Amino acid sequence: MDTNSSAPWISGGAEETLATVSPTIFPRIGYSIISFIMFITTLLSVFNNGLVIVVMVKNSLLQPMNLLILSLAVSDLMIGLCGSLVVTITNYRGYFFIGRGACVFQGFAVNYFGLVSLCTLTLLAYERYHVVCRPRAGLKMSMRRSLMGLLCVWVYCLFWAITPLFGWSGYGPEGVQTSCSLAWEERSWSNYSYLLLYTLLCFLLPVAIIIYCYYNVLTIMNQLNQSVELQGGRSSRQENEHAVTMVLFMIVAFFVCWLPYTVLSVVVVADPELYIHPLIATMPMYFAKTSPVYNPVIYFLSNKQFRDAALEMLSCGKYIPHTIATSNISMQPLHSERRLPLTRTIHSKVLPM
Repeated sequence: MDTNSSAPWISGGAEETLATVSPTIFPRIGYSIISFIMFITTLLSVFNNGLVIVVMVKNSLLQPMNLLILSLAVSDLMIGLCGSLVVTITNYRGYFFIGRGACVFQGFAVNYFGLVSLCTLTLLAYERYHVVCRPRAGLKMSMRRSLMGLLCVWVYCLFWAITPLFGWSGYGPEGVQTSCSLAWEERSWSNYSYLLLYTLLCFLLPVAIIIYCYYNVLTIMNQLNQSVELQGGRSSRQENEHAVTMVLFMIVAFFVCWLPYTVLSVVVVADPELYIHPLIATMPMYFAKTSPVYNPVIYFLSNKQFRDAALEMLSCGKYIPHTIATSNISMQPLHSERRLPLTRTIHSKVLPM
């Protein structure tokens, strides 16, 4: 995307720096505002995701499904540290002053951990689909299965994040020249081919899998509840809807943050000659960097057991839950051998999704 301000890299001492040494694309007050917003985003990202990680590890809550949530928190935390924190500093100075190596690293890190977050959400949807819709497939959730799934996710995302380092596309400054990402503005067939496959396999395919899985999960849950209600049994409709709502909120929040960024890449591929203002080119990336803030908030507000454990830790043990830490495991498969009640009580501080 042509920004009419190239801000080339030049050699200088032991490292390369940007030729631009003062704001030329955006008013100084604009850089200051962005820096303040990203500072708040960094604080919330690090605190929220750090809280999820510490609560789960401290309370030994690494069950198979919770392991996926832990992976999501780790990737979101890294987006905050490698993305939001860096652009907070560079916008405070008004230009990307820390060298080309740091620019490439930031672009790589945000791309990599952003992909890991999306693919982890996809894995969550896939596992929930198998638990509810295909209980006889023999693919029971276990720690080994969770670890293997996460290994595949992290390796798959690493491939798409590392190939630009070897010449298939690339990483460089974008927009107002205070952050770095994939080189959307590069005019070459190599870059176009990467962006096209990247959009198809790293965004549209995961989105399609998530939509397919949760559509079937909701359909099966409704059928099961209707069947039990007709037989005079107690439906767990409310518990089921609550379990799915938390994950759906996470997915919607992620899409809202990353969809503008993806649309921008598609526009660049579709119309390479289109002029895009530097500020418009930059905002989707900064917006995407706010995504790590939301998942822990959604998890905290929607899961009372996790909320109690977090408040107990933050208050140094002074917070005492008003009720016993029990919860219902819902979303049972439709094709069960016997018509059992849809809920059962467990004693656990955090309910695996």
